[in-house]
Amino acid sequence: MNFTRNFSARINRFKKMNRTDWLNFLVNNAIYIVMALLIGIVILREPTFLSVRTLINVLSQSSVKLILAFGVGGIIILQGTDLSLGRSVGFAMVISASLSQADTYASRFYPELWLTGMPTFIKLLIPLLIAMAVCAIFSMINGYIVAIFKVHPFIVTLGMSVLLYGVLTLYYNSPEQGGQPIGGLSTEYSNFILGRIDSIGPLKFTGGFYIPYLVVYAAIVSIIVWVLWNKTVFGKNMFAVGGNPEAAAVSGVNVVGTFVLVYMMAGILYGLGGFLEAGRIGSANNSSGFNYELDAIAACVVGGISFSGGVGKVSGALAGVLLFTVMSYGMIFANISFEYQNIIKGFIIVFAVALDTRKYLKKT
Repeated sequence: MNFTRNFSARINRFKKMNRTDWLNFLVNNAIYIVMALLIGIVILREPTFLSVRTLINVLSQSSVKLILAFGVGGIIILQGTDLSLGRSVGFAMVISASLSQADTYASRFYPELWLTGMPTFIKLLIPLLIAMAVCAIFSMINGYIVAIFKVHPFIVTLGMSVLLYGVLTLYYNSPEQGGQPIGGLSTEYSNFILGRIDSIGPLKFTGGFYIPYLVVYAAIVSIIVWVLWNKTVFGKNMFAVGGNPEAAAVSGVNVVGTFVLVYMMAGILYGLGGFLEAGRIGSANNSSGFNYELDAIAACVVGGISFSGGVGKVSGALAGVLLFTVMSYGMIFANISFEYQNIIKGFIIVFAVALDTRKYLKKT
């Protein structure tokens, strides 16, 4: 009943819209219209894009991106950004891969790793925790510098990105054989990341459909982030500080503590994302994670997480990631050259930020 009433109200609202209202609607939703047109062109060019296989691939590729988008999304809500995201994820990938190689692999990063012979649960948990801890520490440093010294997040995270790449390269080149791509991942690790669900109880999926484990992990993280953002003091403080730091401080909110916690949470999510991404790809090197921050930030902005601060939803990040992934995968599927893909992505990022800025200026 409520759904029918709300639907009817929306239809009536559309009927009452005048020319100015329609123009504002088109401008405010232009980014979605452009992306829908691009996806439509891909479908017309390659009708086979509409398939179960494509759906599964899009969901799998979106899973890690969504986790990363949640991380940087919290920072954007604080009127910030994080250019070190890609290098953090790359560091987590290298750490996870180096600690998760098969015991019998000849060119192991650690020839005599102490995890050898331990239960599978421990062999999976230790690399994950180390990756998350390392990323959380570096990200927490970002938050502390931004909050205490009032340095713009762009500068802080740019510098941290360079620093992280240096530390990552030192770690990557540390073995005697030095600088070789880290492969030969253990079966337990690969199965944990790339496994799938073919049935739920008596219900068996048909038509080639299945649910990748990655989608399950992303769903669990989405629920946790939704609760943190909407049902906890941490979430309320984050939106308050992002909307107006001075007013939040006057209201008794610990602004510095909020910054540090949000950045630390972002680092934890980067570490988790890197752990999953290394298993998804099957290897890692010191170039892993390069430019991952662009897709994550773009997805957040497309999903309505505003650089003006204090505005953002979990559902928005989800919508932005799915739209951006469908568009990116569609361009690859349609054999659009890499150069044109970058041009289109760059245009959408600039366009999305411009629209976000327009909305903010209009409100002020």
